[in-house]
Amino acid sequence: MASVVTVLGFIVVLLFVFYRRLSLRNGAVVVVLAWLLAGLTSPVFLHPLSLLILFAGLALLLVNSLRIRFLSAPAMAALKKMMPPMSDTEREALDAGTTWWEKELFSGRPDWSVFDEIELSELSAKEHAFIDGETNDLCALLSEWQIHHDSKDLPAEVWQFIKDKGFLGLIIPPAYGGLGFSPYAQSRVVSKIASRSTVAAVTVMVPNSLGPGELLLKYGSEEQKAFWLPRLAKGEELPCFGLTSPEAGSDAGAIPDTGVVCEQDYEGKRVLGVKLNFSKRWITLAPVATVVGLAFRLSDPDGLIGDEVERGISCALVPATLAGVEIGRRHNPGSAFMNGPITGVDVFIPMDMLIGGQEYIGQGWRMLVECLGAGRGVSLPALSTAGGEMSYLLVGAFARIRRQFGIAVGKFEGVQEASAEIAASAYMLEAYRALVTRALDDGAPSVLTAMAKYHATESLRGVVNHSMDILGGRGIQMGPRNFMALVYQTVPIAITVEGANILTRSMIIFGQGAMRCHPYLANELAALNDDTDGALSRFDGLLMAHLGHTAEVFSRGILLGLSGGLLTKPKCGNSELSKRWYRHINRYSAVFAASADIALLTLGGDLKRRELLSARLGDVHSQLVIACALLKFHDAQTPDEANALHAEYALKRCFRSMNTALAAYYRNLPIKGLGAVLKAAFFPWGMPQWASSDDEIRVLGELIMQPSSVRDLLADKVYLSSDPQDAQGRIHYTYQLLVAVEKDYEHFLSLDKQGGLAGESTADKLASAVASGGLNQAQADAIAAYDNCRYDCLLTDAFDPSLANVDVRPLRPEA
Repeated sequence: MASVVTVLGFIVVLLFVFYRRLSLRNGAVVVVLAWLLAGLTSPVFLHPLSLLILFAGLALLLVNSLRIRFLSAPAMAALKKMMPPMSDTEREALDAGTTWWEKELFSGRPDWSVFDEIELSELSAKEHAFIDGETNDLCALLSEWQIHHDSKDLPAEVWQFIKDKGFLGLIIPPAYGGLGFSPYAQSRVVSKIASRSTVAAVTVMVPNSLGPGELLLKYGSEEQKAFWLPRLAKGEELPCFGLTSPEAGSDAGAIPDTGVVCEQDYEGKRVLGVKLNFSKRWITLAPVATVVGLAFRLSDPDGLIGDEVERGISCALVPATLAGVEIGRRHNPGSAFMNGPITGVDVFIPMDMLIGGQEYIGQGWRMLVECLGAGRGVSLPALSTAGGEMSYLLVGAFARIRRQFGIAVGKFEGVQEASAEIAASAYMLEAYRALVTRALDDGAPSVLTAMAKYHATESLRGVVNHSMDILGGRGIQMGPRNFMALVYQTVPIAITVEGANILTRSMIIFGQGAMRCHPYLANELAALNDDTDGALSRFDGLLMAHLGHTAEVFSRGILLGLSGGLLTKPKCGNSELSKRWYRHINRYSAVFAASADIALLTLGGDLKRRELLSARLGDVHSQLVIACALLKFHDAQTPDEANALHAEYALKRCFRSMNTALAAYYRNLPIKGLGAVLKAAFFPWGMPQWASSDDEIRVLGELIMQPSSVRDLLADKVYLSSDPQDAQGRIHYTYQLLVAVEKDYEHFLSLDKQGGLAGESTADKLASAVASGGLNQAQADAIAAYDNCRYDCLLTDAFDPSLANVDVRPLRPEA
């Protein structure tokens, strides 16, 4: 028994050494002292063989020449055989973009003082005025049903308004005639438009992301910027970007479209340029574009610009009027935004049409990956956030208006289970948007924006599915009254574009995250591919640092698991809720970092083919970021019960998702038994149960139907009509009437249920209630007004037999 206690004590000392990140020499001193002290109660520690093992191990670590010869050199040779070759495209993608807070979470020991100093972005006075002014005015012009069913396009006056008011130049600096808005403001503009019309939102967001306005801003020559950016900002030129090809979708690096360097006559002169042949599809704005941003593979077979023949992926600006360009046809993605194919046969462009000129030849893939951040981090999350917020506001209102079995449908627990998910998701999406757009102020974090694209659009899918379940037939019958069906119809588009979600989750988030966010991995791989004399020495230093990091995060994971996270108290946040949850994030960050290192150690280069394991690790990393976003957002709001309840519910969901991902990861590790050992080490008391109680579900399901600070917060971010003849306004207007009259209305229904009211129609019963003194006339008039609107909210559209025209005859029997 004494020996067992001694061994356990020595293990605790080792964990302490790693947990405290002691230097190699100081750690060695502590280990030797602990070993000798252990020998006082357990002689096995002082056995000559034990001492030999101890000092041989320490010598291997402390003596550089021994360590390099017997540890680092063999490890380097083995890893070179394990790691597959990395293509130029992969290397460019991994090197593209920046990192932000997600890198700290990957470290297993996040520096909370850094996160505490981050302040979420706020709108400037100019941005605020534009959202309250021009953006509201644009929303008032939009009818999604008319756009979808009748015109199949934005009305001409809407197109002109978008151009005249600067919506196509949100990201273009004022010096070039644009608005120069922040990522947060851009997101707010797009989401407000999206709350009214997905078609209009897509039309605005594409020129402001991969447009090619952003490419010009970052890489264009001064001449290109001066010529193109003012025209793009004013809408004199409409841009699109041609990336996807029939043979290259998710594998965009396999672009088959070609450009060949040659000389040719152009505008009366013999000039050096590129002859292009391309076939692009699914290109948003292509049918109306006047200039095409184009990605292609460039070659120089005649050596006109150098010795290399294959010059890699490059990008160019191609006027749509050039000979050989075919443009104008449309695809039908199920939404009426402009989208279509572009083809080009022997299209000649001079060299000054390459974005950035000849200096940026071959750098197209890096340029594209870095600029995908706007679409992934701003535009698609903005669409998703708008969908989540409108679902919260309108479905919550409808669930209070619609009655079955004598009560509001939103009070049924089955409905509340779905509506609580809508409420938590809408709150999370707004919080996530706030954090990600703040990150974009500091650079282009490629991993963070990939996370945002995937999880925002997947959350939208869940929200809309829950909404359709609650709405029932009211949600599926198409027509100008339906406020959800067209959103439901466009969800697959968001899931598919800017990196299909399956690809993003299974290959990009962790695959790129490990390379960009791990403290040592990228540099180690660089050393493995370095054949110079100093490579082994550099690799040795990196390997020792990596091993120390692994030991540290393992010890943190184990000790924080044993203490339930109580050993750590991050100094971050200004509320009791946030301080409690930051502690849990700290613990799971260590568990994630250690689990990731196990995957890298045991699978090596094979990990990129183990997409299921990679996806699960990516899920954990993403949920850690989302949890941080929720806490940062929660603390930025005025503290009240509604804010705390939404945040708490959403945080529990994050940790449930992490548990699910980690459990599946441990269960499926290829080394038998390893997962069980890891799970027992990090969760010795079992995985914490983060399930929301039935009471929490009921409370949140009730809150989504009630006026609250969260409802006001979300309503402020969207365009919410109060027009009773509008699809959305009908619900909102009626909800406002109900809030004002509900007490009297419930009293009226109670009188009727008791059999005290005469008559068949609502009007007769209200007259009876007034006559009997149950209601006064003002109350009866308010109830009558509400009840007419209530009934109108329940109706769905009926058409003539051709489904071309709505039949507007009243359907209420007494009407």
